[in-house]
Amino acid sequence: MSRDRSKACALAILLALLDASILFAAPASNEFDAHGVRIHYLIEGTGESVVLVHGLDSSARINWATPGTMDALAKTHEVIAIDLPGYGQSEKPAGDGADGEQWIEDILLLLDHLKIRKAHMVGYSMGGIVVLKLIEEHPDRVLSGALGGMGWLRDGGVLQRIWAHLRSPAARGVSRLALTEEQVRSIRTPVIVISGENDKSRRLYVAPLQKARREWRVVDIPGANHLTCIYHERFIDELVTWIEGNRQA
Repeated sequence: MSRDRSKACALAILLALLDASILFAAPASNEFDAHGVRIHYLIEGTGESVVLVHGLDSSARINWATPGTMDALAKTHEVIAIDLPGYGQSEKPAGDGADGEQWIEDILLLLDHLKIRKAHMVGYSMGGIVVLKLIEEHPDRVLSGALGGMGWLRDGGVLQRIWAHLRSPAARGVSRLALTEEQVRSIRTPVIVISGENDKSRRLYVAPLQKARREWRVVDIPGANHLTCIYHERFIDELVTWIEGNRQA
């Protein structure tokens, strides 16, 4: 075999190994049955569990795998990113009742499926509304909470009524996740809020939450808005630091 051909073969093997390493480093794609609805999720890493919940019109892969958030957290944790029913690769159930509060049940079913007793809960945008409601209703299943680009959807408020009248059944279901001030004040789980400084939802959702829970830390990501915040390195760094600081195991 000539020297040039040997070099070409060596290069081909090296590229194949690199491709394989990328493949094996990627989050594993899985699914489970939630009372007849096939729900997809990504999972990566080992250790204390972190559950990631995506935003409206997004998915586990778009919000969490693509920006590198899963990779960063998976260095020290087991990271699970769920596709809520009707999003990503999960099945779309029929009827309004399959959205909103049912999502919380689906996340708990996923924990049970994976035999996870408690996990850190992270939600972005709409996912933050889901996570805060889950924390309030099921504190026994949560180690810590992180809200990205989101704060408090007030029960009885204008924003709840807006969600309730949106065209999408999933969006209307979000309105059923609103919390009263008493419920927000009752939360004992540690929670952080991470939001872009140019995110218009700060005034609508985060500012009211700051008034109700002044002791909760709010981090502003410089230059970020609602769409870009989740892709900022600072967002990922803050999230990793928060999860590490609330490690229980």
